[in-house]
Amino acid sequence: MKLYDVYPLFDINIVKGEGCKVWDDKGTEYLDLYGGHAVISIGHAHPRYVEKISKQVAELGFYSNSVINTQQQNVAGKLGRISGYEDYSLFFINSGAEANENALKLSSFKNGKKRVIAFKKAFHGRTSLAVEVTDNPKIIAPINANGHTTYLPLGDIEGVRAEIEKGDVTAVIIEGIQGVGGIQIPDNGFLQELQTLCNATDTTLILDEIQSGCGRSGKFFAHQWAGIRPDIITQAKGIGNGFPIGVVLISPKFEAVYGQLGTTFGGNHLACAAAEAVIDVMEEEKLMENANSVGNFLMKELRGIEGIKEVRGRGLMIGIEFDEPIKEIRSKLLFEEHVFTGVSGTNVIRLLPPLTLSLDEAGEFIRRFKKVLNK
Repeated sequence: MKLYDVYPLFDINIVKGEGCKVWDDKGTEYLDLYGGHAVISIGHAHPRYVEKISKQVAELGFYSNSVINTQQQNVAGKLGRISGYEDYSLFFINSGAEANENALKLSSFKNGKKRVIAFKKAFHGRTSLAVEVTDNPKIIAPINANGHTTYLPLGDIEGVRAEIEKGDVTAVIIEGIQGVGGIQIPDNGFLQELQTLCNATDTTLILDEIQSGCGRSGKFFAHQWAGIRPDIITQAKGIGNGFPIGVVLISPKFEAVYGQLGTTFGGNHLACAAAEAVIDVMEEEKLMENANSVGNFLMKELRGIEGIKEVRGRGLMIGIEFDEPIKEIRSKLLFEEHVFTGVSGTNVIRLLPPLTLSLDEAGEFIRRFKKVLNK
């Protein structure tokens, strides 16, 4: 059996990782400025993470959600404390798309409505409802195109108001920072007005923090820069540091009803061990502070490089936009300078490194990046 041909692949086989570096099967070392799509938060093979998961799998890897799992409550307590959402409830699943699916379902269960407002360039996942609120017609199959979503320009508060006034909008879903959309940051004032409008109209405000959460922006959630408290927050990627885990943080205004939500693997013992290790390391090593300081250094250095159109970002979530396609730049970075980066569209390089990235490693990236640009 061959693999289904889903992605165009670089001819590189990564077999080892440590901190912000990875190695291929030929022994070549790479500087990882992408973290596997913002997944690696506390660094590859962090000793605390390895120890916690190894110990857990030796004792119990999985059992049913029909019995008590005190590790889930441990994670909920720690996540509530580090995020500032101790009064919210936590639902475990396995991925970001699943988190958004369940957030949208909860909203519709609560207010009985079924239209959603999303934003241009939004990406919320590839499953049924998640892909329908993603602004990319190429990945929305006919079976998913059910007319539930209205896409508006990011920042268009009057457009949101006009749609909500029609009376059939269950939720507004927005990313804390648009990742796939090119590191587009919603204006703080817009987010504040959005929350006020949603609160006044029984419209659920869902913050998708799957890529921008878990400390990547320099705060635990990117929306916290605006001082708002949405009704539902979705999180995945960095919270597991590579282990598949998704979570939904749910406001006290939602009342749990047996049978509405469910999961087989969500919140399993290994997932909880991974999440606990991530939170412990983030606190002990002050990784949000590191994301701020190293991110500010990177953005300052990048803004001083001639030929770059714009640098956008917060913390260690950075977009570098050029006037021309960046395919060749990214290719040279990878194959000549051995640096992993990401892209958005044709003209934006994305940096989403582990939050453990040091100033020395950031400086080394700048050196290699300038070398590529000057060739």
